[in-house]
Amino acid sequence: MPEAKNPQQAQFDKMTRTPIPRLVMGLAVPTILSMLITSIYNLADTFFVGQISTSASGAVGVVSSLMAVIQAVGFMLGHGAGSVISRSLGSGDVPAASRFASTSFFTALGAGAALGAGGIAGLTPLMRLLGSTETILPHARAYAFYILLAAPFMMSSLVMNNILRYEGKASFAMVGLVTGGVLNMALDPVFIFGLGMGAGGAGLATGLSQMVSFGILLSMYLRGKTVSRLALRFYTRSRRDIATILTTGLPSFGRQGLASFASMMLNVAARPYGDAAVAAMSIVSRIFQFLLSVALGVGQGFQPVASYNYGARKFHRVRQACLFTIGASFVLMTALAAVCYANGEALVRLFRDDGAVTAIALPAFRWQCAATLLQPVLVCGNMLFQSVGKAGRATFLSCCRQGIFFIPLILALPRAFGLAGVQYSQPIADVLSFVVAVPFMAQFLAELDRMDAAEG
Repeated sequence: MPEAKNPQQAQFDKMTRTPIPRLVMGLAVPTILSMLITSIYNLADTFFVGQISTSASGAVGVVSSLMAVIQAVGFMLGHGAGSVISRSLGSGDVPAASRFASTSFFTALGAGAALGAGGIAGLTPLMRLLGSTETILPHARAYAFYILLAAPFMMSSLVMNNILRYEGKASFAMVGLVTGGVLNMALDPVFIFGLGMGAGGAGLATGLSQMVSFGILLSMYLRGKTVSRLALRFYTRSRRDIATILTTGLPSFGRQGLASFASMMLNVAARPYGDAAVAAMSIVSRIFQFLLSVALGVGQGFQPVASYNYGARKFHRVRQACLFTIGASFVLMTALAAVCYANGEALVRLFRDDGAVTAIALPAFRWQCAATLLQPVLVCGNMLFQSVGKAGRATFLSCCRQGIFFIPLILALPRAFGLAGVQYSQPIADVLSFVVAVPFMAQFLAELDRMDAAEG
């Protein structure tokens, strides 16, 4: 009876007392499924559009940069608010949840609408800026138009999804994302081939699926399934609150925003080698986004555990959860990377059966398989610091992989080594990022030990 009367206390007990392996994996499994479905429907776009032509396949890579921008803002607001909400619930400050949730949600709606309107107004120059060639341009314009129309729904859905996760309700978040993802995959062939819309059909399928996800996620809040509430009356007027959301979410913006810029730089670097090179690197990127979604899913299962327990000053549980997450993620990533390495050519040809595309994609694909084994430390380190409010360290680490290291490499290596420089820039950036992340992690885990000893 007490638990029924006080669900917040029941949730607190779950997050701070459940054995770490069971708690992390219980939150990680629905998150992994959500991430995999999201990646699968991105791959579905790549697969179906790839049946049109090599130029159309290249358009998916160009527009993925735009989608990364939308995701960057959504993740910044969602992670920023979610981390604060989770730590507040861990420390017993329940009223803060609705204030931070509503502020991030309505900010995302407004930002998405502004980005969508601005992008549609300047669609052609935007596609060229993102690396489109003249032959790719018509496909990219058609695809991006619908993505921009759906930008407010995509951005605010990311906010709601992440707040649900940080409240420890990953299964609710999964329902919205999985439903939208399955719908996207079902609509792709109908719109692309059945209605003859080409690449625009993939964009429309994605846009409609995002709207459906938005409706499902919003219903969780309206039906009282969450601690936080969404209403304009809860929108904060405090600059400090808004700054807290943006500062805490900055690592996510850096990670996703730089992913967009890095994708654009990759397209630009591949462009001199023709549409086959742009398509090849786009296919490799999409496949490894799928693999990375597993590491991200485990890491996102860890985030609310870290936030809740850090807020509750149970530092030994934060450290234990971090080490468990790295180990579990490494096992999963090793198995997946081995399967991909052994079937590299078949995977590439699945998306575009073109000898020129395969020849360019395979070397990059194989090196990226090896570098994937470093992702558990990179992902967990970044998410640990963000979850406990160490925004400076989290932002620096989030900027390493596709910013601090990748951007100089993609600018320099192709000049020195030609196409090989395009193929190997990302794996080299991953290795350098790993070397930087390890001492940060070791120092903070030792700090958690000292903080736990001080708690007595």
